[in-house]
Amino acid sequence: MSSNNLTPEQEARKKIDERLKQSGWDIQNKESIDFSVSDGVTIREYHTDSGPADYISFVQKRPAAIIEAKREEEGHRLLQAEAQSNRYSASDLQYIGQASLPFIYESNGEITRFTDLRDPKPRSREVFSFHRPETLQGWMEKDKTLRARLQEIPDLQTKGLRDCQISAIRNLEQSFKEGRPRALIQMATGAGKTFTAITSIYRLLKHADAKRILFLVDTKNLGEQAEQEFMKYTPTGENRKFTEIYPVQLLRSSYIAPDSKVCISTIQRMYSILQGDELEESSEEENPNEQYQPKEPVPVEYNEEVPIEFFDFIVIDECHRSIYNLWKQVLDYFDAFQVGLTATPDKRTYGYFKENVVSEYKHEQAVADGVNVGYDVFTIETEISKNGKEIKAKEYVEKREKLTRKKRWEQLDEDVDYTAKQLDKDVVNPSQIRNIIKTYRDSLPTIFPHREEVPKTLIFAKTDSHCDDIIKTVREEFAEGNDFCKKVTYKTEEDPKSVLQQFRNEFYPRIAVTVDMIATGTDVKPIECLMFMRDVKSRNYFEQMKGRGTRTLQKEDLEKVTPSAKTDKTHFVVVDAVGVTKSLKTDSRPLERNRTVPFKDLLHHIMMGSADEDFFDSAANRLARLNKLLDGREKEHFKEVTGKSINTVTNELLDATNPDKVQELAGKPQEEGGTGGDEEAAKRKLREKAASNFTGELIEFLDQAKKTHEQILDVVNIDEVTYAGWDKEQKQQSETLVEDFKAYIKEHKDEITALSIFYDQPHRLKEVTYQMIKELADKIRQEKPNLAPMHVWQGYSQLEKYEGRNPKSELTALVALIRKVCGLDEELRPFDSTVNRNFQEWVFDKQAGALKFNEEQMEWLHMIKDHIATSIHFTRDDLDYAPFDAKGGIGGMYKVFGDEMDEIIEEMNEELVA
Repeated sequence: MSSNNLTPEQEARKKIDERLKQSGWDIQNKESIDFSVSDGVTIREYHTDSGPADYISFVQKRPAAIIEAKREEEGHRLLQAEAQSNRYSASDLQYIGQASLPFIYESNGEITRFTDLRDPKPRSREVFSFHRPETLQGWMEKDKTLRARLQEIPDLQTKGLRDCQISAIRNLEQSFKEGRPRALIQMATGAGKTFTAITSIYRLLKHADAKRILFLVDTKNLGEQAEQEFMKYTPTGENRKFTEIYPVQLLRSSYIAPDSKVCISTIQRMYSILQGDELEESSEEENPNEQYQPKEPVPVEYNEEVPIEFFDFIVIDECHRSIYNLWKQVLDYFDAFQVGLTATPDKRTYGYFKENVVSEYKHEQAVADGVNVGYDVFTIETEISKNGKEIKAKEYVEKREKLTRKKRWEQLDEDVDYTAKQLDKDVVNPSQIRNIIKTYRDSLPTIFPHREEVPKTLIFAKTDSHCDDIIKTVREEFAEGNDFCKKVTYKTEEDPKSVLQQFRNEFYPRIAVTVDMIATGTDVKPIECLMFMRDVKSRNYFEQMKGRGTRTLQKEDLEKVTPSAKTDKTHFVVVDAVGVTKSLKTDSRPLERNRTVPFKDLLHHIMMGSADEDFFDSAANRLARLNKLLDGREKEHFKEVTGKSINTVTNELLDATNPDKVQELAGKPQEEGGTGGDEEAAKRKLREKAASNFTGELIEFLDQAKKTHEQILDVVNIDEVTYAGWDKEQKQQSETLVEDFKAYIKEHKDEITALSIFYDQPHRLKEVTYQMIKELADKIRQEKPNLAPMHVWQGYSQLEKYEGRNPKSELTALVALIRKVCGLDEELRPFDSTVNRNFQEWVFDKQAGALKFNEEQMEWLHMIKDHIATSIHFTRDDLDYAPFDAKGGIGGMYKVFGDEMDEIIEEMNEELVA
């Protein structure tokens, strides 16, 4: 019987047979059973005491599974068929008797659902295809199913884990116990998502006997980072690394080692493996959603080398980028639990994971817990950044080819108005870039008052060309060499990884400029400043970019690259030069889905007859943009070649995908140029009309015009900074920070000796020691890391003026802040300024009386004063250390002051800290 004459039931069974054969099953009729053919035999219409079952599957002659077949149009009734399947599974089989088949499938050939009746609470789930015979055999040989073993995972050992990680793992394991197929871990950048995932993976392998786990990433760089994390991880209670206990493989080809327990792979590579294709290495370099994806991708086919049950769990890193479009097929293929990891989920992410959020640990919580650092916003506004500018006709301007950077001078025939959005794309104003960089340079004493070198700064640029312009300006304005400022993009000639390593671990570069390469997935913890010279409309992308600054860093590690750092990294600063913190953000993605397909290739696809609607929409979008750039001569040439204007050709491209135009053409009879009701013919006709405009000659002309079109270098208009200072909303944040600090100090004033003295017994200030203040600083760091003294000091400095220099250390900053909160000082002033002032007054009073200090005594007094200014208190024991030991220590001081030595020490401790 031909396939065209098959009944719906026969058509469905034909498809089911094909899927069974793909999965390694031999299909036989009940009249001709031969178990010697294969270990896995599926028999049609096998008799039971409930009637003939559609299919019964045997593994080594042992009954294993029942398959209930339905017509394709009955896909919606598969759930209702479960009762029928269950009845068959419990029935007596002919010649065998009671079999209690553990596995149940319902299928219409397109959709297949599966239930393991041995699970604690059997629940059907959709699967891509049937499981292989050896898989069912392995499952039947185990005492308990995976879902049953998940119920028995022991309590988590919390040593070495943060609270947010503990919560995520416990909630995730509870989700597994409840049989939820998908779970989302939302955890702020820097909170340890990968560490959390590896801890969970270890527990699944050890305690739930998981067969194999897939760790999916979307770039090669993230895969290598993940491999390093597995290699460094030592499980609690073990003296071996993870990779010494379980084999971990980073996939670099289609080969998967049979003994691998964890496979790390880009989603692109796993897709190519399932397709049986070779993967170009460059395909793993960048986020796959930035690459070309066809509207109707080639569907994933069953792969017997990597069957649907190959992985028990899939962990999806940066899942907000990896669960859509082409790549979703990889996740749909495997019969596995899925765990998503992201710092920035959007609505679609929540939807995909069925709103099963097992961890929701946001940036604000991470800052409060000291896992992340918060940020302040410093705004730089310039006239041209805000309003654009006009270049008058007859002015001579410099023009630069985008591709070759070749320059020439030209006199304008007409006025040129450019908006802020056109900056650094159509028009480059060197003065605008220069003023922003100069203002940043000159504002550094305000932004980072305690630093001698430029903090590690990452600048986000609009384009690769914009990167180059910024780098040249930075080097000039800071009067530094090439090492001071470098580019980090995929297009840089210097190895991007090498530049990143330098930026992360070495003194130079101090400033890195990028478009988006290190917007996500790359840790550079010493970054303390992010400068935005490009706007960002995507809320998620903006959060990812800000995430580059949130990482915490200990003082010792920060000092290695930024020697003048006096404390741990307490915060970072967003320098907003384009209004990025104020602009409207959306969750949407760009409408153009073929951004990385070259314009020339798009047009060739259309010319050669492609039916992909995305090609037509994208080509129309780019042609409309190019139209704004072309001059009159180029537009005239276009019209000569096509006989039409660019606007006309653009509209014809759009018409090819416009449902209204399709219906309009289909509604016309053929004699009037229509297609007489045939919508497919109408679509084809509109595509052919749009495609007929393009020839090889025209495509070459448009490609060259796009590449060589020039930017105007506006050297006529000098930009002017209109505002440079802390963001207007920053004052409110600073007020909140200061109030939180006051509240904390008051709350603990009765339980901490140092605070009690400052508040209630100021006459005992001389008793406050360095150790007391250090213990208080440690307590704040542990309980309220956001109230780090230097951070609070900066908050105060944004609210009110203070005299003198900035604090020399975190501890002296803390003393000055306590004095202010307690009312000892009306104005905030550095502690050393207080000590210096009190010292001058004390010496003046002494000199005015009977006691006159000589030069040698004054030298000793200055040394003691300097010690108190940095260490809060001075004792006899301090005389054993520098700089006093060089002067003879206790003996040297006694020789100079005699019996008055102890009195002098006592008096200075009292008077200088008063």
